[in-house]
Amino acid sequence: MRRLLALFHGVARCLKWGALLVVGVFLAAQLWFMGWIFWWKHNPPQETSFMRLRLDELREKDPAARLRWQWMPYDEISTQLKRALIAAEDARFVDHEGFDWRGIQLAIEKNQEKGRFVAGGSTISQQLAKNLFLNPGRSVLRKGQEALITLMLEAVWDKKRILEVYLNAIEWGNGVFGAEAAARHYYQTSAARLSAPQAARMAAMVPNPRYYDRHRNARGLRGKTDIILKRMPVAQLP
Repeated sequence: MRRLLALFHGVARCLKWGALLVVGVFLAAQLWFMGWIFWWKHNPPQETSFMRLRLDELREKDPAARLRWQWMPYDEISTQLKRALIAAEDARFVDHEGFDWRGIQLAIEKNQEKGRFVAGGSTISQQLAKNLFLNPGRSVLRKGQEALITLMLEAVWDKKRILEVYLNAIEWGNGVFGAEAAARHYYQTSAARLSAPQAARMAAMVPNPRYYDRHRNARGLRGKTDIILKRMPVAQLP
């Protein structure tokens, strides 16, 4: 009996220290995320998790591969592109605090209706959290971490900074990241000079950029572009 009790207490101690270790690692990770968020409040991110992932994929085929990316300040990016992205990705961007609960509910209903995953309901803030730190997976743990990082971004940055970093961080093609590189890649112009139709088409590509990079006349892209163009005049900017 004493041996059983001793064994029980030993297991309990191991579980206790194991739980404390897990909590410690979790808290350390959150502090690491928060540290970068504070740094990037005033400094441009030079690399994101998605950039590292795509560069590794490209270098499996070509060890000399490089990403196309160039940071551009908020005021040097076309207002048309800002409106297009908000119209396409997050119409209530300036009003919510990181999560569009109405959009999430609509996405759930749409997925249930289709019987498969067709809509995510993620806000610009959530997408930025994922692009900066995480991976494209859809596990419960990853979504939970995404939510925590989203709260950090909304607490530390204003909406203008969130949109500025988002415009510079999102993937826009095979090895193409950010508005400036995308504008050069698709239209041989700067992000500052994008027209409304060009901006709308770029925004329409965001959900599946590498596919649209390879299939620029893909069925449905024109329709999505037209819908975004119609929504752009009422899109609210921070």
